[in-house]
Amino acid sequence: MKSYFLAPICLLSLSIAQAQESKPSESNYISKVWVSDLGNGNYKNPVLNADYSDPDAIRVGEDYYMVSSSFNHVPGLPILHSKDLINWTILTHVLQKQIPEEVFNKVQHGNGVWAPSIRYHNNEFYIYYPDPDFGIYLTRAKNAKGPWSAPELVYAGKGIIDPCPLWDENGKTYLVHAYAGSRAGIKSVIAIAPMNLEGTKVTGESIIVYDGHETDPTIEGPKFYKRNGYYYIFAPAGGVPTGWQLILRSKNVYGPYERKNVMDQGKSSVNGPHQGAWVDTQTGEDWFFHFQDKEAYGRVMHLQPMKWVKDWPVIGLDKDDDGRGEPVLEYKKPNVGKKWPMVTPAESDEFESPILGNQWQWQANPNGTWAMPSNHGSLRLYTKQVPQEAKNLWDVPNILGQKFPADEFMVTTKLTFTPNEKLENERVGLVILGQDYSTLSIKSKADGLYLNYGVCEGAVKGKEEKETALLKLKTNAIYVRVKVSEGAKCNWFYSFDNKNFVDAGTTFTATPGKWVGAKIGLYAVRQTQINDSGYVDVDWFRVEPLK
Repeated sequence: MKSYFLAPICLLSLSIAQAQESKPSESNYISKVWVSDLGNGNYKNPVLNADYSDPDAIRVGEDYYMVSSSFNHVPGLPILHSKDLINWTILTHVLQKQIPEEVFNKVQHGNGVWAPSIRYHNNEFYIYYPDPDFGIYLTRAKNAKGPWSAPELVYAGKGIIDPCPLWDENGKTYLVHAYAGSRAGIKSVIAIAPMNLEGTKVTGESIIVYDGHETDPTIEGPKFYKRNGYYYIFAPAGGVPTGWQLILRSKNVYGPYERKNVMDQGKSSVNGPHQGAWVDTQTGEDWFFHFQDKEAYGRVMHLQPMKWVKDWPVIGLDKDDDGRGEPVLEYKKPNVGKKWPMVTPAESDEFESPILGNQWQWQANPNGTWAMPSNHGSLRLYTKQVPQEAKNLWDVPNILGQKFPADEFMVTTKLTFTPNEKLENERVGLVILGQDYSTLSIKSKADGLYLNYGVCEGAVKGKEEKETALLKLKTNAIYVRVKVSEGAKCNWFYSFDNKNFVDAGTTFTATPGKWVGAKIGLYAVRQTQINDSGYVDVDWFRVEPLK
């Protein structure tokens, strides 16, 4: 992409950036459950079979950077890095805490960071991200690793979402955006607002440039580009599970805009292929990232070949030669001039670093008393009193989770629980968390420790978890395993030797969270306040193929 296809970025203090540099390198991690690179010159979709929704991406020289939504999860606003568009690592998170902090110290499901955009302008990275309740924020950095500037409010207002800037050749700067009906009282329209030259403030009222009510309902997520004298708005329409990729173009920034559907599901198995980013390679190829909604697995990221025909992009394979493509499941890798080694975002963790790995996120702004990332090679989680308003684990902030990494996988972890002897009902465990959840946990009672299996149907509605005691433990150490099979079917197991595993209960079907996929999480909680906590040592957390 040309340098004027830019957007702003978010804040990290220098001390945080320096701390992140002490993390173990994730540059050589290869998943055991999903690798897009087939090793034969081809790749398979999804490129990232995990919940990286609303992707935007750019190329800077030989490096590719991608951002995605993170909603209420912290650290938030992930930046991923690749050399070839196929093999990715999590470079960092822009937001170590979400602002306003007093709001996001509590769990805010579905709120927070919605669809961001990233651009590189005047030798600086820019990320614009929307918070649907407060407006559009900007953060900047000279280096994508950080430090990032403190988020500044570029455009205040409820329901203003999905921003993307454009620095025009005529010296003017614009911001395209959409509206969230839940806050703004209107949706399915695209608007453009003028900004100052620096891109730090909107300087006038937004002008609606496209109304999708009749032909393109739920149009949102716009990305702004300019090519061959045309202004282009790439935007998804038709709704998340079933929509299509729309292109709008005009010779005038404020329109009128022509429309064209350039990619939809067609006869493929990829539902709702839309919302993402156009990226070019240093060899002159064009590619397009988009997501696919896979319910409990989240919105996973695909890469499609793209070409220009009569100044319209064609995305995917156009089998009928009508200018409308459909997604590919396997294709030749992008030509970036050389070959790069396989690598994937980290999943498993041996907890040998004093800094948490980039795959982990809390449900709200973290407190330093929640965890010690490496206690002699273990993650130590301290029990924290459940918020008074929480009806179940759904609204517990100190759940440390990560995304589902594949359609089928197995997670095993070793837990060693040291409860506060003066306190009953401390609880530690592993959870599959969505709007429903299931969990295997250890709970302290007056007469000892118990292994419990819990299920909460309707967690999002405040329903009570149904807990079943499986057995009284003779030890405080146990191996916990969950197997996730096709269709997000989850089965729980436990073991005392990591060899012989016992089935712990009935099959649970994972459900998505609010705008996100289900999470696999670790937690340590208690019901009352006391002057000291118990804790659990998590020796390791391993993601492996089903067996």
